[in-house]
Amino acid sequence: MSDYAKDVLVEAQWLEQHLNDEEIRIIEVDENHTLYAAAHIPGAIGLDWQQDLQDPLRRDFLGPEDFGRLFGSRGVSGEHTIVLYGDRNNWFAAYTYWYLKYYGHERVLLLNGPREKWIADGRPTSTAVPDYPAAEFAAQPGDDAIRAYRDEVLAAVDAPTRLVDVRSPAEFAGEIVSPSGYEHEGAQRAGHIPSAASVPWTQAVQEDGTFKSAQELRDLYTGKGVLNGEEIIAYCRIGERSAHTWFVLHELLGHEQVKNYDGSWTEWGSLVGVPVETGA
Repeated sequence: MSDYAKDVLVEAQWLEQHLNDEEIRIIEVDENHTLYAAAHIPGAIGLDWQQDLQDPLRRDFLGPEDFGRLFGSRGVSGEHTIVLYGDRNNWFAAYTYWYLKYYGHERVLLLNGPREKWIADGRPTSTAVPDYPAAEFAAQPGDDAIRAYRDEVLAAVDAPTRLVDVRSPAEFAGEIVSPSGYEHEGAQRAGHIPSAASVPWTQAVQEDGTFKSAQELRDLYTGKGVLNGEEIIAYCRIGERSAHTWFVLHELLGHEQVKNYDGSWTEWGSLVGVPVETGA
């Protein structure tokens, strides 16, 4: 892992050797929340990204007090090192990583490879739900240096800031509003934000879901013109795939000025009066 800018990944072998480390809390966050009950890494806490990590009324995530209360109630303290993993090549694990960084928790790592790889490799699993004692977890004020809002995205259309659309080519071209099965997360219009580069998030990982090397990633994003600008804003449909790309650009490649636009296409594609383009 020495070729990455930051030491933020853990390998499965290392994690298996640290399953009983009291200084670590392992957390699984899946796109399909039912997977946790079927099998998970022993000792892992399960979080439902919709029920646990989102505001119950607004389309927004939890405020700092509720966020701290959630993690504290699950036995995660501000002193714990959190190791995240999940399904779909760590979509929502990367999203939760970004979320934790937004609220100032520095001791957070991502498993290099999703739950599917852990299971396919024959590593231990459990169905037991851990019952850790409540702990104190204090979230800091949100760090807007890593979160983009619609007004600054609009300003970026005609600015040097590089917009990166990490959705599928069909979504980017406006051929579909959202992938099959995700119609409930759709928008009023299809297409992409003008000036955005299309770099599907899947291009950052290998077939088994582990990350490509730093040089491969650097070549990918440089070739798309993404690393040529000072500031980068990544977006997708609801912010989870773009959090994965934020992790690659900000954490693995060390580009400091990277933001995740978690409003993403479900917000932009339904706004009145903003520019939209179609086509590749």
